[in-house]
Amino acid sequence: MKLPLVSGVDGTESSLRAVDWAADEAALRGLPLRLVCASRPERYEGAALALTLGRPSERALADRVAGSAAERVHRRRPEVDVSAEVTPGDAVTALLREGRRAEALITGERGRGGAAGLLLGSVSLAVAARAPCPVVVVRGDRPGIEGGHGRILLGVGDPEQGPAAVRFAFREAAARDCELDAVHAWHCSSHDRADHPRTVDEPHLYCKERAATLIDEAVAEAVRENPTVRLRSAAVEGKAVRVLVQRSAAADLVVVGAQRRTGHLGPRLGRVAHVLLHHADCPVAVVPVPDRPDT
Repeated sequence: MKLPLVSGVDGTESSLRAVDWAADEAALRGLPLRLVCASRPERYEGAALALTLGRPSERALADRVAGSAAERVHRRRPEVDVSAEVTPGDAVTALLREGRRAEALITGERGRGGAAGLLLGSVSLAVAARAPCPVVVVRGDRPGIEGGHGRILLGVGDPEQGPAAVRFAFREAAARDCELDAVHAWHCSSHDRADHPRTVDEPHLYCKERAATLIDEAVAEAVRENPTVRLRSAAVEGKAVRVLVQRSAAADLVVVGAQRRTGHLGPRLGRVAHVLLHHADCPVAVVPVPDRPDT
């Protein structure tokens, strides 16, 4: 049985954009789509008062939101097997629970409590930092969200990130029949310059070649498994966050491994994923790697 894509819905424009993106993704990959709307349990007095005043209860509102989202998917992608459910609890808990049996979680960038001036909602950030499966936060401009660029951007990090993000990016590029850009940002440290003191260019050439080799090694297995994917590799001098944010303007999806760390405040993302979730010009896929303790 294929695991479903799971998309959180709350009736906001941000969540509806995520539902549309999830419907297209489910159609591309031939996966079922499960819509989840979280509803906090009401106190008896609150529910009774709502009925007395002729107002719908929170559960009734959630049922309406979930049903409307399912109808939206039917109209957009009638071939997709879609289901909708209202689940008790807060949105983060509900999505993390669903993520245990999902191919990926898909959220909007802001929820019902998000203010217009905030870059990213707390639900999206918490889910991306803690989910056991890949999380896609649908954000960015219209061409990026609608897949108008024909390009997937893969941020290739350190080897210990593992192959999960690479496999995810290749799978997306194959499903969309589009180009895959594998990018690693590099810079020369003082140690590198000390090892190559003879010319100005030599240490930079060494660092660039080392970065290119790292990309080749990271994608080698995925290239063998996906020979039809059009791959373009780039070793770019600069900070990873700046390079990936800039290149996201010409991408339909940016994929990174989740550099999660467990500290005294609980699980959190590394800097690259965190910045992309706030500033990328297209949807961002955060693919989990094993947690590691803070040092």
